[in-house]
Amino acid sequence: MTRKTRPGLTHWQKQALADLRQVSAEQPDVLRLVGAPAHGRDGSLLVRLRLHTGPLATGADGGLALQEHEDFVVTLPGSPLPMPTIEVTHPRFTGYPHVLAGRRLCVFLDPAREWDPLRGGMRALLSRLWAWLADAAAGQFDASQAMYHAVGGVLHHTPGTPTLVVRAPGPDRRIQAGYLITRTKHRLDLVYGPPPQGGGLRVPVVSLAAALPLGGGTTLAELMAHLDGRGPASAQGRPVRAAVSPQSPAILTTLATSAIRNPDNTHQYLILAVPHPVGGPPHLLGARLPAPAADALRHAVRAQGAALNIDVSRIRPDLPIEWCPVSDERPAVTTRRDQGTPISGFLGKHVQVWGCGGIGSWMAEFAVRAGAAQVSVCDPGTVTGGLLVRQNYTEGDVGAPKAQALAQRLQAISDTVVVDAHDGAVPDNAADLTGTDVLIDATVTIAMGHVLDQFAAVEGPRPVLAQVATDTRTGTLGLLSVCAPGTAHGPSSIDTAAGKTVLADPALELYHSLWQATLGGDELVPTRGCSVPTFHGSSADLAAVAGTLTSLLGMHLVAPASGTHLVALPHAAGSPHHRFLPHDLPPAVP
Repeated sequence: MTRKTRPGLTHWQKQALADLRQVSAEQPDVLRLVGAPAHGRDGSLLVRLRLHTGPLATGADGGLALQEHEDFVVTLPGSPLPMPTIEVTHPRFTGYPHVLAGRRLCVFLDPAREWDPLRGGMRALLSRLWAWLADAAAGQFDASQAMYHAVGGVLHHTPGTPTLVVRAPGPDRRIQAGYLITRTKHRLDLVYGPPPQGGGLRVPVVSLAAALPLGGGTTLAELMAHLDGRGPASAQGRPVRAAVSPQSPAILTTLATSAIRNPDNTHQYLILAVPHPVGGPPHLLGARLPAPAADALRHAVRAQGAALNIDVSRIRPDLPIEWCPVSDERPAVTTRRDQGTPISGFLGKHVQVWGCGGIGSWMAEFAVRAGAAQVSVCDPGTVTGGLLVRQNYTEGDVGAPKAQALAQRLQAISDTVVVDAHDGAVPDNAADLTGTDVLIDATVTIAMGHVLDQFAAVEGPRPVLAQVATDTRTGTLGLLSVCAPGTAHGPSSIDTAAGKTVLADPALELYHSLWQATLGGDELVPTRGCSVPTFHGSSADLAAVAGTLTSLLGMHLVAPASGTHLVALPHAAGSPHHRFLPHDLPPAVP
């Protein structure tokens, strides 16, 4: 007969336990260790603390009601890298902001930046716990800012499940029928209405009557219990959730109805719209029954016959439920990450990019990522392997027309953008700029500059016109000449005037090369033989220059102004790193 040995403590756990005991010895009226530490299954150490919390009982409206003494369980991992966790052993805190799954206290909002095991250690942890309790008792927590508060404050995610993408708000009904369309093995898109050609998996979208302060659970039976409030009975001496009629029979019946309409051996999905305790758009939870569990549900339905009214009590308690991450992109809950930045000027705009090379190919992508509604790209060239060093293409694009290859990449970035490609230097209808908001000339050709100058001289509405370039020697400088609507001189004329100013200013010597004749050795001959010389530059530098020029141009889409921007990357050989030269030429003579 073998004897089970008690696991030993790690160095970190010994030190943490010693620190807790020392604090308890120093402040016995405030902190006591209760009982002997216990070992968790994963090698963790569980330490029970009792705090004298009577002084924190403020009686504040909306505050957490604390007893004279409160017990907490601190779980110490074997390593100092994961932060310790703090839980209560009762349901009284369930439903309060920053209480996770009814038990765990969220004392660190950002553990990566707030948890420092070497500086402070257990003393710092206890200070954070005391501060958390003081704020909670005083009603200082904003429930609307508590992450995942509607679903117990925890992220529901089972490893290996696909992400469900939700963009449409859907019909305003308690139970809605939707379909999940497979985009990749990692992604399913939710659509409403009749399924698109090729079908999709039917999924019920159910709006719940109340929040789920305990989360969704790990089995179907547990989820049904949480839906009906059959978890711990009280929080703060009141029901965990408002009294509602049981939801589980209707939801289970709806789930079964969808399951029998989907093929056997397929997962059955469920989307729950969980109301937030303080109002606003509901939180979306994506769940699924694995194929065997879904087939068990289908079997139960078929065995029951025509009457689809599933008895919750007959659900096998071991039927697992998995949780899928939800990419919730509904307008009511989503704020663009680039909102308020200069590049947001491209949002909803129609952009034309002439020239899909080292600058233009990157600017086109940045415009799409900024939310441009339509992007037109033009280039007569073909992708070759050498271009991959600095242009926005891949090995699979080699041999393809540049405009077509870039258009395919842009379309892959966004489902909503309209992309059209032209294999010429300009679109077939180049003279028609109706609906275009900004035209970017990245061809670095004299003839194209004359074309844009002609556009500027035409009366009537027209887009913002822009020319962009980099320097031949290093590819670390950027040039942007902008012609706002109403300015008679085009980008080429503005560029020429800026060049005179720059060449006359010793303080701008860094940028003189943008207007001076190319010196011997500045250009690069990429291959032997009759190879057209080109400029030096890496993808990192050109993407950085293009990004800077795109942001600067975005500012002109919000507040149109004409002039020339000079930019230099931080490692360029000189300064200033940015200078704007406003256009102040007199109007052109008709």
